[in-house]
Amino acid sequence: MAVLGAGSWGTTFAKILTDGGADVVLWARRPELAREISEARRNSDYLPGVNLPVGLRATSRLDLALAGAEMVFVSVPSQSLRENLKQVEPYLAGNAIIVSLMKGVERSTGMRMSTVIEEVLRIDPARIAAISGPNLALEIAKEQPTGAVVSSSSLDTAQAVAKLATNRYFRSYVNTDVIGTEFGGVLKNLIAVAIGIVDGVGYGENTKASIITRGLVEMTDFAVAYGAQPETLAGLAGLGDLIATCQSPLSRNNTAGRLLGQGYSINDVVKQMQQTTEGLASVKPVLELARAKGVDMPIVEQVRQVLDGTLNPRDIAPHLTTDSSEPQGERTLDDGQAHGGASLWRAFQRTLDQLRHGGRSAGSPRP
Repeated sequence: MAVLGAGSWGTTFAKILTDGGADVVLWARRPELAREISEARRNSDYLPGVNLPVGLRATSRLDLALAGAEMVFVSVPSQSLRENLKQVEPYLAGNAIIVSLMKGVERSTGMRMSTVIEEVLRIDPARIAAISGPNLALEIAKEQPTGAVVSSSSLDTAQAVAKLATNRYFRSYVNTDVIGTEFGGVLKNLIAVAIGIVDGVGYGENTKASIITRGLVEMTDFAVAYGAQPETLAGLAGLGDLIATCQSPLSRNNTAGRLLGQGYSINDVVKQMQQTTEGLASVKPVLELARAKGVDMPIVEQVRQVLDGTLNPRDIAPHLTTDSSEPQGERTLDDGQAHGGASLWRAFQRTLDQLRHGGRSAGSPRP
């Protein structure tokens, strides 16, 4: 196995695979970091205090990292994925499975990471998988138990990856809903920024619980509009990741939001963050994608206004929790909106109704 990217999550996932019995090479861009990982069994920049397994090897040479790799796990900043893939392509084995560990959308195109991989490498989607879930790197590196979802259009691919990405403290489940799995990982970052903002302002648990709950509605409506299954957003890649990212000080998106809520400018926040904060980069492309499908995302829209400096962070919570001045249903089907989970629920109701009436719609005449 090869893992590309020796940040906190890439290094942690290399540890997961190694602890599960795989032969792993971790690619680090900086030679000094590769040496520290291989010789000292540490990554002090990103995982302080964590001992890495003896079997884990690291290199700063892409050709060595990819030599003979049957699976390649990619953990680089989402906005640099396309360029990284162009460098990777000459060294890839012809049948290698490519696994995305990233949670973002490409800012210039709005594409999900798996679709960028498919486009750049020109490979069958059945050879691509994505992993998502409540995966705060430092906790997992310390071997605190958790789960994740491996998703691929090919169930065989998802199962093959999940089998390798499972050990005594990390369990991988599978699904074939790549759209829902990837968008869950993207969208929860935006809600986590909102939670950080209200936390930085000083609002309490009621406010945060309201935003998390309403945020899940926004996430589900958006993902379903793009073809996801609503059940995926209620699972590890949606609700599970949302809870972990919103409540933990280890979350970069939560931390960035908290700094914004305390009055720091977006430029100051970016300077203070030592690693890429995917949520900040994803706000505008996600809103563009939402508008293209007619999906309302008031929470994400308010985050955008805070980032742009057009909304005082202290004014964010009333807007987030009310959406508009008119009473609304808690779910989209309650107030008659046609998008998202509502249309799916109505289809389910029609099917159930037909079953009740012997295959006919209610009210239709008997033959």
